[in-house]
Amino acid sequence: MNKKTVKDICVKGKKVVMRVDFNVPLNDQLQITDDTRVLAALPTIKYVLEQGAALVLMSHLGRPSGKGYEKDFSLKPVADYLATKLGKPVAFAADCQKADAEVAALKPGQVLMLENTRFYAAEEGKAKQKEGMSDEEYAVKKAEMKKAKAAMAEKLASYGDVYVNDAFGTAHRDHASTASICKYMKAKGGSCVAGFLMQKELDYLGNAVESPKRPFVAIIGGAKVSGKLEVLGSLMKKVNTILIGGGMAYTFLKAMGHDIGKSLCEDDLLDTAEETLAAAKAAGVKFMLPLDNIAADAFDNDAKTQIVGNDIPAGWMALDIGPKTVAAYAAEIAGAKTIVWNGPMGCFEMPKFAGGTMGVCKAVADSSAVSIIGGGDSVSAVNQSGLADKMSHISTGGGASLEFLEGKVLPGCDALDDK
Repeated sequence: MNKKTVKDICVKGKKVVMRVDFNVPLNDQLQITDDTRVLAALPTIKYVLEQGAALVLMSHLGRPSGKGYEKDFSLKPVADYLATKLGKPVAFAADCQKADAEVAALKPGQVLMLENTRFYAAEEGKAKQKEGMSDEEYAVKKAEMKKAKAAMAEKLASYGDVYVNDAFGTAHRDHASTASICKYMKAKGGSCVAGFLMQKELDYLGNAVESPKRPFVAIIGGAKVSGKLEVLGSLMKKVNTILIGGGMAYTFLKAMGHDIGKSLCEDDLLDTAEETLAAAKAAGVKFMLPLDNIAADAFDNDAKTQIVGNDIPAGWMALDIGPKTVAAYAAEIAGAKTIVWNGPMGCFEMPKFAGGTMGVCKAVADSSAVSIIGGGDSVSAVNQSGLADKMSHISTGGGASLEFLEGKVLPGCDALDDK
């Protein structure tokens, strides 16, 4: 995706509307507990301000009902926190669709943050077919929501002369503030460009997809096969080796005839798992599954555990890959030139079952490969390991990075101006 960036245009003296991803975790006192996403957006924010533009920021936070203001999902605490990082005030508009006065008052070098865009259902523009609703009524509701999303996108576009998207984490969504806004910004002659974070994501993921250095190793984990089928199918056309971990491994192992005890398994996907294994063999892709596992007698950090092979005893469940598997995967990783990692190797949230994920994390950190970490749990694991600074790129968008690797079009990126 060869898209224009904020450096390709002149923003001096203009009002810039920027979509950021400030969907940060807050505690009960509404304090930010992880500021990674705020810090990631700072380079673009500071650049725009240094160039002499006025800046209007917009983001979502959490999953409010879409029926108006909800204190727990307000972006006001984030605006206040951003002010401390910028060393200057950040004005706040309490309603993202009624901020004309605040935008009009904005001067070059000043910042205004809009309230949570998802306080309006029009942001996502989705219509739900409720129980008892006829198909005709549902069609009318869908048309109403489409119209409301367009109106919201047009209103957001009216706040500036230029649109910058620096929210890769929502780039796979066709929302009013991510993709639809571009139509209205372009209609009035405004530019729609990528921020530095968006550019970095597209560069790293684009290179991994289009021209990776080889050997190319994909590490795929997580709980379910169902959420990873498309990315597995896409990666088979690109990678040399796939390393499988997490709960999804046991659907594959059962499909191969192993006993998996009480381990997580999607029985309805056993045939699909067999087909995936056959497809990997046909494509000449090395498809590696656990050689041993850490089995527990309960889903609990205090459970009894034992190291077992690929047959899990009855009444036991595998919750992590074992030491032989870690060693085998580490050896494969050591020879890689490009690594994409999405999904943990086990239930790493419990210390007793974090060894596999942390072992793989160390192997990736020690490798000389270009390493791309995507997915919320993978990122959490890397941060927990203290090895984040050893990774080439940690993606800010779990779902977006997965869809990019699957070869899907990301509406929030596609709508931006081409170079």
